[in-house]
Amino acid sequence: MNILFIVAGAALVLFFFYKTYGGFLAKKVFDLNDSTPTPAVSMNDGVDYIPADSKFLMGQHFSAIAAAGPITGPIIAGVLFGWLPALIWIVLGSIFIGGVHDMGSIVASIRYKAKSITEVVRVNVSKRAWILFMVFIWVTLVYVIIAFTDVTSSSFVGTVTLENGDKVGGGAIATSSLLYLVLPVIMGILLKKTKLSLTAATVIFLPLVGFSIWIGPYIPFDIGAWFGWSLLGTQKFWNGFILLYCFVASIIPVWVLLQPRGHLGGYFLYAALAAAAIGLIFGGFTIQYPAFTISSESNVGNFWFPMFPVLFITVACGACSGFHSLVGSGTTSKQLAKESDAKVVGYGMMLLEGMVAVVSLACVMILAKDSALIKASPNFIYASGIGQFVQLIGIPAAFGISFGLMAFTTFVYDTLDVCTRLCRYIVEELTGWKTKAGRYFATGISIIVPFLFVTATMNDAAGNPIPAWKVFWNIFGACNQMLAALALIGITVWLYKTAKNKYAWIVAFAPAVWMFLMSNWAFLVLMRDGWFKTGSFVLTGNPVPIVALFLFVLSITIAAETVYAVLLKK
Repeated sequence: MNILFIVAGAALVLFFFYKTYGGFLAKKVFDLNDSTPTPAVSMNDGVDYIPADSKFLMGQHFSAIAAAGPITGPIIAGVLFGWLPALIWIVLGSIFIGGVHDMGSIVASIRYKAKSITEVVRVNVSKRAWILFMVFIWVTLVYVIIAFTDVTSSSFVGTVTLENGDKVGGGAIATSSLLYLVLPVIMGILLKKTKLSLTAATVIFLPLVGFSIWIGPYIPFDIGAWFGWSLLGTQKFWNGFILLYCFVASIIPVWVLLQPRGHLGGYFLYAALAAAAIGLIFGGFTIQYPAFTISSESNVGNFWFPMFPVLFITVACGACSGFHSLVGSGTTSKQLAKESDAKVVGYGMMLLEGMVAVVSLACVMILAKDSALIKASPNFIYASGIGQFVQLIGIPAAFGISFGLMAFTTFVYDTLDVCTRLCRYIVEELTGWKTKAGRYFATGISIIVPFLFVTATMNDAAGNPIPAWKVFWNIFGACNQMLAALALIGITVWLYKTAKNKYAWIVAFAPAVWMFLMSNWAFLVLMRDGWFKTGSFVLTGNPVPIVALFLFVLSITIAAETVYAVLLKK
């Protein structure tokens, strides 16, 4: 079958539900009203609360939420279980769970002065639930940082040899990536300090981003080769560099880096989708990978996992992500110019992320079952697919792969600094450290834990060194999906107490129950495979089952506190 029919069909379904179900959510569930000033307008402080044009905010929000999740997760799930289960979950999950979650988080936030989803929980449930929720969020964000830092740094090491003999080196991607980090800073300063318009800045800086991709292979920043480091040693260096970047990016004003880089990153995502569209329309690619499979090359850890519930935590951000509630209520809601923008920014961008996930899955669908790429990292599978797509319009595959890897790292940068910034907010909120020194200390605490894990040497069951992301992807996926469940519970309670439509809460409650059950099931699976691999209990040094147990107990406690505070407490 031609792959175009599958991808185009998914796009049409997502667009149809954006117009219909998205409109239903805007009018009947969340009651959006543009006559009510948003916090970005009524509380404009020029730093965090700044009304942004919806087109600008769409790009920033999209690049912040998309990141590596809708690329890595669907590719891993497609390889492990086949493309059809992953496709079904991506489409249905985006429409009825992820989109509701994202839009609901933004709307709930703007109704509470653009405070985070945790404030919605504090006001509508209890302070105790708020504290527990904050702890859960902080742990989740730490694992987001661990997984995304390590999988991104893998793009900066080693060399990929194409079928035609061309090579794509990690040093070239590192050069392009470093240049890309400089460009948004210059753009942000010009936008803030001069009369340069956003349109003019976009016209100037987008070609410079393309130039940074082109120049990379000519001046590769191959630090591992310079110092004779191993691939793992080089990757650890880049892990440290990325975390240093996170520290700096999370404490500077949003206009310096976050907003302009998010804007440029959004165009990266659009360009990647356009490249895929060209390949899918004109390439005549056919589906080669099985629709259903159980593969030993799971790329997610050391053990075999059942489709239920692991499919859902593996696809992760491609269908629903709790992290989005933090972005939506943490930064996006502070920039929403009018309430109706919540539909296109919240619901629309989640469905577009679902489309990114479908395109990523297509990169698996065109591979033969015995392809050597099946064993490669997800970022290289994705980049290889993009390279094949753009070859059709005369662009060299090597450039296309470089573009794909660069796009991948671009998405992650947006997520990493937002994660670190949100971690800082949480530590400041829980400790009361509101001074400048407290800001640095809170950020440092949030960076230390990821640093310890991504610079340590991880091993598989046979004792062979493996990247940290392979060890932690499942626990990241599980806690991220549970975070979505808890956010949906908060949205449910808020709608139950305040919505004009007395049945509006059901729209959030049904997804909350599903995500809660699947995520806790996943925690149990991770505990089983960590401690009972041989059939009897064996305590190991693997941190995953310990974290799974902690989060399992914490999530049950939060749910119990919610039931007590809302239904039983008098």
